[in-house]
Amino acid sequence: MTDFEFLGLAPKLTAALTRAGLTQPTPIQSKAIPLALAGHDVLGLAQTGTGKTLAFGLPLMDHLLARPGKPAPKTAKALILAPTRELVNQIAESLGALTGGTRLRVATVVGGQSINRQIGVLGRGTDILVATPGRLIDLMERGAVDLGSVRHLVLDEADQMLDLGFIHALRRIAPELGTPRQTMLFSATMPRQMEELSRAYLTNPCRVQVSPPGKAADKVAQSVHFLDKPGKPAKLREILSRDAGALTLVFARTKHGAEKLMKSLVADGYNAASIHGNKSQGQRDRAIRAFREGTITTLVATDVAARGIDIPGVAYVVNYDLPEVPDNYVHRIGRTARAGREGEAIALCTPEETGLLRQIEKLMKAAIPVASGTRPEGPVEQGRGTGGRPRKRGRAGPGKPRGDKAPARRRRRKAA
Repeated sequence: MTDFEFLGLAPKLTAALTRAGLTQPTPIQSKAIPLALAGHDVLGLAQTGTGKTLAFGLPLMDHLLARPGKPAPKTAKALILAPTRELVNQIAESLGALTGGTRLRVATVVGGQSINRQIGVLGRGTDILVATPGRLIDLMERGAVDLGSVRHLVLDEADQMLDLGFIHALRRIAPELGTPRQTMLFSATMPRQMEELSRAYLTNPCRVQVSPPGKAADKVAQSVHFLDKPGKPAKLREILSRDAGALTLVFARTKHGAEKLMKSLVADGYNAASIHGNKSQGQRDRAIRAFREGTITTLVATDVAARGIDIPGVAYVVNYDLPEVPDNYVHRIGRTARAGREGEAIALCTPEETGLLRQIEKLMKAAIPVASGTRPEGPVEQGRGTGGRPRKRGRAGPGKPRGDKAPARRRRRKAA
C-alpha cells in the first residue's frame, strides 16, 4: 500500500499514481487532499514546485469518478482557472497523465489557439475544463460553453490572476457556475487582495500552509551581484559559461528586453530561446519543449510567460532584471529546486534596482547573500520606484487629477 492510498483516494487514481512512479505525497498534498476529499473549500499556500497541481487535482478527480454519467454537450463538471497558457497546459498534462483507465476527460481553452477547434471540443462536453479567464469568457459569449453543471472550481496561482486584473473576469464567470460547489484556491504568496477573494468565493475554507507566504524554496541557493547596468551582459555570460549545458532560466522585465537579450546571446553562440507575450502560442510551446528536452539550454522569459514552467531539470534561475512586484521574485526562483531537487537563483542588481531588492528582502524577511560587488547603504525613499527613482506619472492639466495616466496595473488594483 502506498502513502497516497492512506489518503483515501480511489483505487484507480492510486494505481495511476503508482504507474507514474508517484508514491509519496508532498506536504501540501498530505494536508490538502483529505480536506478536499471531505468536501471542504480549501485555501492552499505553498512554495512553487511543491505539488500544488495534484493537491487539488487528485481530490477533484476522485469526486468526479464518484459521480456517474457523461458530461452533457457544451458542459463541464469542474473548472480550473489559471493565469497563463503555459500553466493551463501544464495542469492539463499533469492531470491527463492520471486519467488513463478512467472515463474522465480533460479539455483546455486558451488564447492564441483556434477558437473553432475549442468550440468543437467543448461541444462534446468534458469532465475537467482548464482555462484562461479571457478565452473562457469569449466562449461563453458565443454560447459555446454552459458552466451551470460546474460543481468544483479551482483558482490556481490566484495571486498572479489578481495582479493581471483577472478579478473582473472572475466576477463575470462565477455567477454562471452551478451551486452548491466546492472551491479551492491555491497560491505561493498571499497578498491582501487574495484574503478578500477567499472571503468572496470560499465558504468556511480550511487553510493549508506548508511554508510562510513569500518564503523561497528551502533548496534554492540565492545570491546577488551588485554591478552597474553596462556590466550585466558580461556577468550573465560568465554565469552561463560556468556550467555549460545546464538548463538556465533568465528573467527579463519586458517583452522587448527579453527578445533583445535572447538575440544577443544567440549571436554570441549561446543556445538560447525566448518566451514572452509577443510570441505566438506555438512559438512558446516549441521553446518550452526544446528547453525541457535540453536542445535549448537557456530560456529568456518575462514573468507572465514563465508561469506554468514546471521543468524539474532547471538548475539556475537568473534575475537579469529584478521584478517590480516582490512576490514575482518568489515565483521566479521557484522555477528551480523543483520536485525535491536543489537549484541556484542569481540576481543582478544595479544601483537603480536597489529599492526593488530591498522590497524583495523585506518580503522574504531575509537578506540575499552577496556574491560580488558592494551592497549600497542608506534607506530608500518611500513611494519611489526602482532604486529611489520616481515612477512616471501623467501631467496634471485643467480639470485632470495628477496620476490619470498611472500604469494600468495600478488602476486595475484600485478598481478591484
